[in-house]
Amino acid sequence: MRKTYSFQAEGRHPDRVLESVKHDIRKYLKRERRRDLPEGADFWDFDCRIGADKDSAEVVLLSALIGQVDAIAKGGATQAYVEVLARAAQRPPRPEGWVSKREAALAAGLDGHGGDGEDEADDTEQEPQP
Repeated sequence: MRKTYSFQAEGRHPDRVLESVKHDIRKYLKRERRRDLPEGADFWDFDCRIGADKDSAEVVLLSALIGQVDAIAKGGATQAYVEVLARAAQRPPRPEGWVSKREAALAAGLDGHGGDGEDEADDTEQEPQP
């Protein structure tokens, strides 16, 4: 998707136009993620660029894209150029002996909540309330 969004629309509040732009970007991402992956690919990765216009667009991470749209709009720009290109990617294999934090906590006998699963407040006696 390569698109220039205008932040001004006659008869519409600028905040609603901004929300509409962000909704359109999220909708595109959801649609692309539903596509079938080609053989040998694990997930859809996205190459993103954003700027006030096509010439000033900079590469950003997908996780920062919506925040950059907000920043451009708050900066007083009347439009934003957004480029989001989907590509099939494969995750690299994990190194030998790699263990996730969750698996390590389970192996140590912790449930991930910091102890035996009971609230810490239960360990202390409290005065009865009148």
